[in-house]
Amino acid sequence: MLVEGPVEVLLPDGSRRVSERPVVALCACRRSRTYPFCDTSHRRHGGPRRGAPKPAGSERVADGEEPVAGEG
Repeated sequence: MLVEGPVEVLLPDGSRRVSERPVVALCACRRSRTYPFCDTSHRRHGGPRRGAPKPAGSERVADGEEPVAGEG
């Protein structure tokens, strides 16, 4: 999730994380070593975590098939 910075995030344990960048990527999958900020670790794991919703438009259509209404 991209948000305009600077950003201050309050974590459940009460600690705060700050980024002064103009645009900040927040981690939604909790795989990041720099959580709550995204470090793209999700790319190395081959897809979303179990139970995580798929992003809109992420459905794939096989070659030669027509997409079903409402799908990518």
